[in-house]
Amino acid sequence: MTLSLPQALASFQPGLPMAVALSGGADSTALLVACAKRWPGQVRAVHINHGLQTAATQFEAHCLALTAQWSVPLVVVGVNAQPTQGQSPEDAARIARYAALAKAVASDPVLTGVKDMAIAQHADDQVETLLLALSRGAGLPGLASMPAAWQRHNLNWHRPLLGVAGPDVRSWLIAQDVAWVEDPSNQDVRFTRNRIRAQILPALEATFTGWRDTLVRSAGHCAEAQDALNELAQMDLLATGVPPRILALQAMSPARRVNLLRYWLRHHHRTTPSAAQLEALVAQILACTTRGHQLHLKVGAGYMERSAETLNWLPQP
Repeated sequence: MTLSLPQALASFQPGLPMAVALSGGADSTALLVACAKRWPGQVRAVHINHGLQTAATQFEAHCLALTAQWSVPLVVVGVNAQPTQGQSPEDAARIARYAALAKAVASDPVLTGVKDMAIAQHADDQVETLLLALSRGAGLPGLASMPAAWQRHNLNWHRPLLGVAGPDVRSWLIAQDVAWVEDPSNQDVRFTRNRIRAQILPALEATFTGWRDTLVRSAGHCAEAQDALNELAQMDLLATGVPPRILALQAMSPARRVNLLRYWLRHHHRTTPSAAQLEALVAQILACTTRGHQLHLKVGAGYMERSAETLNWLPQP
């Protein structure tokens, strides 16, 4: 069952001082105000100016006024979020945003002592992420959608509103008489996520009672299953070694072999192979029956090679 915003914040226990990623939209505005009310003097804010639209100046001005009103120190960071070849604008902005948030915490004196960063995605965002994953034929890692908490870049990241319905976030803001800035790009139906928000979510609302709770619960089941597979992969890596030995991989069942390879590449090299790349890699692994058999394949964001009796993954130059 989805929670109210006060209920979600009541169970949120970050280390203090903590920071909020503040875009200026309704969701991050609500998260900042709720945190500032609960932990006065212990909250910081980081605003990332992507510079991708004319509204960027308006967003920054709103963040400056909001944080001044609530006595929250603010750090503003500009980033270059232009996509590279083959990269979507959304992915480019997301990658640049997370890197900039982590860099700000590591280098800006205003954020000294911060180890916890809160992000404002809510239950509707989780449903959109699940539907996007389904549309792409994703496996369990994609269907698990967004985690409520994780660690990266020496930071503890949190999504405390992940159990709160999107409309409830805005209703809470209105009740608090707090303004926010509407992102004009949210109305651009060229983006798949916006089409889901504008067309599919209303259809779900009209067709299925409790659709939000049901789909968020399904994402949670997928996350639990993926956690179990990760534990299995960790045990299998102890047997195969890191990097994995080819003979050990050949002796494994097909499902466990693929699970181990996905886990090793994702957690040790931060790259995700496509299904076709994994299929080609497994075929080459099984074909390595002589010492002279060489292996060189594009896998994820780099290349897989054979190094004596083990696999070796190299990032693309």
